[in-house]
Amino acid sequence: MARRRSGRRRTIEAALAVALIGQTASAGALDAARTRELADLVRQDCGSCHGMTLKGGLGRALTPERLRDATTDGLARIILDGVPGTPMPPWSGLITEEEAMWIAESLRNGFPP
Repeated sequence: MARRRSGRRRTIEAALAVALIGQTASAGALDAARTRELADLVRQDCGSCHGMTLKGGLGRALTPERLRDATTDGLARIILDGVPGTPMPPWSGLITEEEAMWIAESLRNGFPP
C-alpha cells in the first residue's frame, strides 16, 4: 500500500511541476523531468536546512507568506549566489539561472508539499 501512495504522490508532484511551468514564463524551456529533479532538490537539499515542510529550521521559512515581499529575481540571486556569512551556500555550480528562477517562483506560489 505504501508503494501505491508513493506512486500516486509522484504523479501528483509531476502534475504540479507541469502546472507550475505553465505559470512561470521563465521556466518555459524546462521539461517535466527536470522540474521533478528540481522539486526533489528543493525537498531534500533546501529542506535539510529550511525544514522538510519549508516552514523553517536552521534556515528561514520559505513559505509564500514569508516571501511575499521578495522578488523572484532577488530570490533567484540568493539561490545562485548564497548568502555570505550564513550557512546558505551558492547553488550556481549545480543549477542554471533559469532553474533558480523556477525554484524562486515555485516557492513564491506555494511550493507543493
